[in-house]
Amino acid sequence: MNNDFPRILTLLRKEKGISQKNAAADLGISQALLSHYEKGIRECGLDFLVRCADYYGVSCDYLLGRSPDRRGITLTVDDIPEADAVGGENRMPLLPTLNKKLIANSLNVLYGLLSKAESKSLVGEISAFLMLAVYRMFRLVYAVNPKNQEAMFSLPLPVALRYADAAMQICEANAHAIAAGAPQSGHEPVANPEHLAISTQGLSEEYPLWSSSLLNLIQNAEKRLAK
Repeated sequence: MNNDFPRILTLLRKEKGISQKNAAADLGISQALLSHYEKGIRECGLDFLVRCADYYGVSCDYLLGRSPDRRGITLTVDDIPEADAVGGENRMPLLPTLNKKLIANSLNVLYGLLSKAESKSLVGEISAFLMLAVYRMFRLVYAVNPKNQEAMFSLPLPVALRYADAAMQICEANAHAIAAGAPQSGHEPVANPEHLAISTQGLSEEYPLWSSSLLNLIQNAEKRLAK
């Protein structure tokens, strides 16, 4: 099958709070066989895959790790909701709301500037760095409750954090090389560096709604760095 199927099969059962014995009975197989499937010792057939998808209310693509969405949906830009579209921000305490706004607004400025760089490589490396940072912090928050199932992830926490740290350093090194005009093989340079002339006045004029958040974020970051 693949390496994701046993992990996801186990995760779904544990999230549903069902014993292996009961799940096996519901799925019409022996507990020993289900144990083999969950451990990746044996591969199941297509009929069992479909049965599991129906039993757990997910898609076959999700079970196989082909989609992170339980319905098997592959997101496009139009499918991704705006950060505050569901109104979650209104239910947050003051401090998380403030920090979220500072970060989100600063990212708007950053990506606005990146659009001027006209370098897919620079956008890709910076985006990968930021996604890895969010991934690392989510893993730490997820680990706070010991009852949360580690099977949600394909890598154990200590390994994931160290790999992510190494990958972030590579992304940062690649981004630095691109920004310095010395990109590595396969990376695009910044097409028009002169388009990235930046000043506080220019930021305020071009990003009137977001620039103050970025400047506050810079101030807060440098206060932390100076400790």
